[in-house]
Amino acid sequence: MSNKLLQVRSLSKTHGHLRVLKEVSFDLNSGEVLGLVGRRGSGKSTLLNLIGAAMPPTGGEILFEGKDHSFKKVVDVRQAGIELVYQSPQLLDNLDVVHNIFLGHEIDWRGTIGVRAWKEMYAHAHDLLGSFELAPDFLRKKTRDLTDEHRHLVAFARAVCLPPKLLLLDDFLPNLSFRRQELILKHIQKLKENGTSVIISSDNLNHLFKITDRILVLFEGKVSALRATAEVTPRDIVELIVGAGNPKQVTPVIWALENYHAAQKQTTELFRQQAALHEDLEASDTLNRQLIQKLSAQVNASDGLNTALQAAQRRLLTEREEERKALARELHDSVIQDLLSANYLLEESEDRLNSGEKGVGLEPVREEIRQVVGDLRQLCRDLRPPTIDNHGLAAAIRSHAEEWQERSGTAIEIEVDPKLGRLPETTEITIFRIVQEGLNNIGKHATAKHASVTVRRTSKDNLLVRIADDGKGMAPSLDLVGLSSQKHFGLLGISERAALLGGTMSTDSPPEGGFVLHVEIPSPYPAKN
Repeated sequence: MSNKLLQVRSLSKTHGHLRVLKEVSFDLNSGEVLGLVGRRGSGKSTLLNLIGAAMPPTGGEILFEGKDHSFKKVVDVRQAGIELVYQSPQLLDNLDVVHNIFLGHEIDWRGTIGVRAWKEMYAHAHDLLGSFELAPDFLRKKTRDLTDEHRHLVAFARAVCLPPKLLLLDDFLPNLSFRRQELILKHIQKLKENGTSVIISSDNLNHLFKITDRILVLFEGKVSALRATAEVTPRDIVELIVGAGNPKQVTPVIWALENYHAAQKQTTELFRQQAALHEDLEASDTLNRQLIQKLSAQVNASDGLNTALQAAQRRLLTEREEERKALARELHDSVIQDLLSANYLLEESEDRLNSGEKGVGLEPVREEIRQVVGDLRQLCRDLRPPTIDNHGLAAAIRSHAEEWQERSGTAIEIEVDPKLGRLPETTEITIFRIVQEGLNNIGKHATAKHASVTVRRTSKDNLLVRIADDGKGMAPSLDLVGLSSQKHFGLLGISERAALLGGTMSTDSPPEGGFVLHVEIPSPYPAKN
């Protein structure tokens, strides 16, 4: 007898001219947990909504327990044993928690809906919500008075109050605290052991690698891969998600994900410790209040780190699209307009020649074309300085500094260690981008008359980049999280570039004024004697 609970065959969904899902096919066995991953817009939510009958498919078929899965209403799906937990909880705010949990399942509760049945439902809800560390008085609350986290817990409890045959989870775990995420994962494991199949959509690879048997990757609406969890690594999955095997693209995403989840866990643990300390203080009044304040500051700092890492992850995942957008805008607004202008001048000259007019000059057209060529060369230099490939880092820095000095009117001194030699491509590009961004910040914000750039080896054979100016300076203690929230990404981007090579960034505001940026990167190999 087949163990297949769900069979999806060539499933497609189109909104107007937009194809959201394209020929998606896969099987799901009884008691199997399937992870669903992909970039935003890859079709994850649409796939779950189609299986859960929240929307009809455009093409393909779904077989559930070997039969055509053509339910017209969500209530029919629930009666068949399929439960869908949405990203936004679907609750009735005028009812209490227990009535929301058993809404639609009252008759199913041992075949009756009498007073005794409701007592049993309250008892069952008490045990279920207690496993998520919710107090008994929580059962009587109106859902309109609940926090966002509590609303998601009620929606999950409604889906599992009577264990379904198939549970669909549409990325709802990020709305919960770290502790409750762990409790939900344990509950999913119990459901699996009792025969429930689960499809869980999540960006948290740590969660998926804990509980899933297989992982399905969607890329631009198509199945990119279906892999057994035990046979792949998080890096393999990230490569499939972003659609690239280039480690320069994948490594920043892995770095942001791993640091974000570590910070999230640390923040939750600090909150737990803070709550425990407050309880002990109320009971014995012997703890040091200063310790509580210090711990609270640590919690706030860790929470700020969480926010910064989330912002870094979002920027890293969208960086290439932003670069393409900026390049397209630059080409359209500058180069294409200049070419149109040159074309107009040519047409005008042609008309004048055809009319027999003498003294028609082409010098304005030549000047326009020279300007377009210059703009294109500058765009190419900004995208990838050819000097780096042909002559090395030192020459590229000097060339860029000369152009920057001419544009900004700020005098600049360059000092590059003559014994620096050629470095690995990644290291040279990173250092060049740090210098490029550092000078860009000076030109935008410093109002400086003089700047300097130094690149040399330290006594420990590391690589030191020092960028200084005599401008108006900045605050002695920089708040990178604050800069991120204000969308001032210059220094934050430099910090991230340094961190990706295992380096550090520090700043200094001298008493006499100005600003100094220090970046130290471990040398990829020792200096030559």
